[in-house]
Amino acid sequence: MKLKSPYLVKPHTSVRLARLSASDTGHLKTEKAADAILARHRGQLDKLQEVFYAGQQKALLIVLQGMDTAGKDGTIRHIFSGVNPQGCNVTAFKVPTPLEARHDFLWRAHAAVPPKGMIGIFNRSHYEDVLSPRVHKLISGKVVKRRFDDINGFEDMLADNGVVILKFFLHISHEEQTQRLQSRIDTPDKHWKLSEGDFHERQFWPQYTEAYEAILSSTSRKHAPWFVIPSDHKWYRNVAISQIILDTMQGLKLKYPDPTFDPSQIKL
Repeated sequence: MKLKSPYLVKPHTSVRLARLSASDTGHLKTEKAADAILARHRGQLDKLQEVFYAGQQKALLIVLQGMDTAGKDGTIRHIFSGVNPQGCNVTAFKVPTPLEARHDFLWRAHAAVPPKGMIGIFNRSHYEDVLSPRVHKLISGKVVKRRFDDINGFEDMLADNGVVILKFFLHISHEEQTQRLQSRIDTPDKHWKLSEGDFHERQFWPQYTEAYEAILSSTSRKHAPWFVIPSDHKWYRNVAISQIILDTMQGLKLKYPDPTFDPSQIKL
């Protein structure tokens, strides 16, 4: 299935995030126009998800990655608010538990992969294990490369078994992150979102940028593509991502399963 998007990272291309706009809004000029499109997308996704759930022909795995405050939670809330929760699971990946740390780094991710008929959303993902450890020099460059190979093999195997994979990097500027963090500081109701780690990790912005560029360049494949989504404007981020998901699900040519009996013969 071919996906056309200006934000697609073509396989085996070198990514430089500084060359990619974080504030692009495509052909949309206002939030009001974007909200109308997003509402339409949600309605279409709701109908497609019902057929997807009923047919159980494929699974859909959506990976969301980005710097702190990039909007992973907001993306999930705004795009999937109309989807039947019975057919959608969200998994948040944090620091590995002691049990998870005793397994291979893909173990916890594989356990959360959605079965056929389900949409699975990874809020952060297996890519965390080639991100923070690299930035903080907890693993060597040799280990990073080996993990890239492991991830490509893992996603290749998932695709061979009917899992459709879409990976989104929510691209925000350093200036936008500054404003979002300040907004949280200034708003008492948002203090629960703050953590000391958010502020500590800001000093490593260049290193995280470099690490993400390596991820995007090394692991975008035809069967598991990355999309670099401009995310300084939340309203455009939601439209851009929902459009790609919608195009993907429409391209699957979904259909309801045949009934297991002839309903016309039933008399009540």
